[in-house]
Amino acid sequence: MIQIAIHFATACFGIGLLLNLWMIASASTASDKVLALDTMVINAIALMVLYGLSHGTAVYFEAVIIIAMLGFVSTVAYARFKLRGNIIE
Repeated sequence: MIQIAIHFATACFGIGLLLNLWMIASASTASDKVLALDTMVINAIALMVLYGLSHGTAVYFEAVIIIAMLGFVSTVAYARFKLRGNIIE
């Protein structure tokens, strides 16, 4: 039963990932594109967690933590750049 739920969630997050790609291609402002990229990182994290659950290995969870930290730092850096014009003070 859990495998059915994992496959359903994988399909849902895969569709969300494709919609994010469409948003990146069709967005008019850079802020919308960065927001779509940030959401795409979250969907990729969810897909990696589901893949790790389906295969029963913990290696993917360590990779997810690294990707989550990089996604957060890149979003904060872009937000600071848009607000102040520089990243490092």
